[in-house]
Amino acid sequence: MKKIFSGVLIAVYAMNAAAQQAPPTAADTTRAWTTKGTATVLFNQSTFDNWLAGGENNISGNIGINYDFNYKKADWTWDNKIIASYGLVKTKTSSFAKKTDDRLELNSLLGKKAGGNWYYSAFLNFKTQFTEGYIYDKDANGVEIRTKYTAFMSPGYLYFGPGMLWKKNDNLKFNLSPATSKFTFVDKNRTLPEEAYFGVKEGESLRYELGFNASAYYKVGVIANVSFENILNLYSNYLEDPQNVDVDYQLNIVLKVNRYISTNISFQAIYDDNAFPGVQLRQVFGVGATYGF
Repeated sequence: MKKIFSGVLIAVYAMNAAAQQAPPTAADTTRAWTTKGTATVLFNQSTFDNWLAGGENNISGNIGINYDFNYKKADWTWDNKIIASYGLVKTKTSSFAKKTDDRLELNSLLGKKAGGNWYYSAFLNFKTQFTEGYIYDKDANGVEIRTKYTAFMSPGYLYFGPGMLWKKNDNLKFNLSPATSKFTFVDKNRTLPEEAYFGVKEGESLRYELGFNASAYYKVGVIANVSFENILNLYSNYLEDPQNVDVDYQLNIVLKVNRYISTNISFQAIYDDNAFPGVQLRQVFGVGATYGF
C-alpha cells in the first residue's frame, strides 16, 4: 500500500511540474457554461479455422461516454463530469457473455473564489455499475457456472463534503476536503459475516464513514491529437483504520486518427481494503468510432 501511495504522489508531482511548463489555456469569458465530451464505440471480432497456432473465436464490444459541463461566472465555478462505459465479450467455449467494462461515475465540484487560484469548495462523487457482476467457476462435470456477486447500487458509493479547491483552469485542479462523508450502499441480502461484503455489516445495506478526501485532475495534450486525462482520488476514514488510504487512479488516453476514429486506452487502479485485500486493475484498449460533442 505504501508503494502504491508513494507512486501516486510521484505521479501527481510530475504532472504538476509539467503543467507549470505548459502554456496557459485561453478562457472564453463570453459565456458561463461550457460543454465538451466524447462518445466511443469499440468493436472486435476474431475467428479461427484450422489455425495451428491456436485461438478461440470471440466477439466483443465496448461503448463509453466522457462528458463535461462546466460553469464559470464572476467568483463562481462549477465543474461536472459524467463517465460511463459498458463492454461485453463472448467466446466460443464460454456459456456466458462476460463483462469487460461496467462503470457509472458522476463528479461535481462547486467553488467560490477565496483569492488567487484558491476557492472555497463543496464536492460530490457518485460511483456504481450498470448490471450484475458474477464470479465464474465450473461444476463437478466441468460445466461453467456463475454466482451473482455485485449489481447496480451494490455496491454504490457516494462522497461529499466541504473543502478548498486550487484551480488553475479546467484541465488542472485539486481539491482538499477534510470532512468528507462516505456512504457505501449494498443489497442487504448479500452482506456476509465479519463485514466481508464491501465493509457493510451482515443484514445491513449502508456503511457510513467520515474522513479526509483529496482529489486531483490533470488533462494535457502531449502532442497533436494525443491527450492524457489523469483523475486521482484519495480517502482516509477517521473512524476506522485511517492509515489504510483508499486510492482510485484513472488514466484515459485518446489518440485521434481523424474526427471519427481514435485509439482509446483506459487504465484504472483501485485500492480499497473494504472491497478487496489488494489492488484492483482495469485496462481497456481499442480502436473504434469516436464522436466529439
